[in-house]
Amino acid sequence: MHAPERCAVGSDPATAAREATSRRTRSAVARSPRGARRRALDTAYRGALAGPAARVPAVPNVPSPVPAMGPGRPSGAHSARLGRRPAPPRGPRSGGGVHRCLLQQREKGGDCVGPTRRGKGTKIMAIADRHGLPLALWVTSASPHESRLVEATLRARFCRATPPRLVGDTAYDSDPLDQRLRQQFGVELIAPHTLQRSRPASQDGRALRRYRRRWRIERLFAWLHNYRRVVTRWEYHAANFLGMVQLACVLVLLRHL
Repeated sequence: MHAPERCAVGSDPATAAREATSRRTRSAVARSPRGARRRALDTAYRGALAGPAARVPAVPNVPSPVPAMGPGRPSGAHSARLGRRPAPPRGPRSGGGVHRCLLQQREKGGDCVGPTRRGKGTKIMAIADRHGLPLALWVTSASPHESRLVEATLRARFCRATPPRLVGDTAYDSDPLDQRLRQQFGVELIAPHTLQRSRPASQDGRALRRYRRRWRIERLFAWLHNYRRVVTRWEYHAANFLGMVQLACVLVLLRHL
């Protein structure tokens, strides 16, 4: 429903509306002498803007272009004022570091690094007890065969007593090695024979039952591979790398105290 406009009793509604409109116009003009030039702003400012608005640039708030940064040294004119010679342009340098990369002029090397079928590397020889804890440790080149490194590993043991038996895989199947270990150290070597063996078997089945415990030396190498400094050799000298491997063994021993 449309509600009628309110007005005084006995007066004409149209005449009353015209008078109210004229009064509002006259009061607004009287309050501001320049009311004809007013332009309303946003309601948040609650004010008026006198005069025409200024021109707004097409792309507002654009920062000034930043000059190119030099190599950190003063330019030729500035260095001349300071009494210095202008720095020569820097040429490309060989080497340097990149994220997780190392650029060198030549191939990296070091002592006790030998070629293998998979590349170059260093071999870690270790002897563990029945609990998988390290007893001896030795680092050498990856080229020699494992059967030639057993004596050096036994000489580098941590304890004075030698183990009565050594359990190895088929790579240690060698009758001369069995004789040398028995004569020099009094150690019995237990290793399964290869299929290409021409001589008769030198070990019976009772001694080969201990071969099932060889997984403990594999577990020792799995513990050592938890340390990145042992998995990848970063040291140039083999003595430094051996120290890192021994430090990893110390951590393994301390963890099992």
